[in-house]
Amino acid sequence: MMPLRRTSEKAARASAAKTEGEISLADEALFANDTFYLAFAEKDVEAMSRLWAKRHPTICIHPGWPAIHSREKIVESWERILTNPDQPGIDFYNPVAHEAGNVVLVTCYEELPGGVCIATNGFVVEDGLRLFHHQATPCANPPPPKGAGDARGTR
Repeated sequence: MMPLRRTSEKAARASAAKTEGEISLADEALFANDTFYLAFAEKDVEAMSRLWAKRHPTICIHPGWPAIHSREKIVESWERILTNPDQPGIDFYNPVAHEAGNVVLVTCYEELPGGVCIATNGFVVEDGLRLFHHQATPCANPPPPKGAGDARGTR
């Protein structure tokens, strides 16, 4: 599992590398994925809203929910989730980035008190990278975490 404290350290390193022009689109997506889960864990509605694409079509499928197809409704759904005092904490592990043109899909596992979900987070180039797709579903047999804090995965 990737502790969020280590995620913040990785985010700082990725930001420095980006400034120096040394970061790939896939690595930038892994950084954006870290930012998504940090916003989720910290229940930061504003940060979550900033992550979502404004021009590209968006879709979000929370576990057990129907698909949500508009940015406005997606942000509203996250506001309901993140402002819910009973919302449990979350962590994630084993992120892997799959780059295809100006889109990067990141798969990872979400660890919640009740179990583990497999998630796909899609990022598109739009004023940097923005989230355009999130889908999470329960995973019956999740793998164990690979090296703690290693967000590079196998591409």
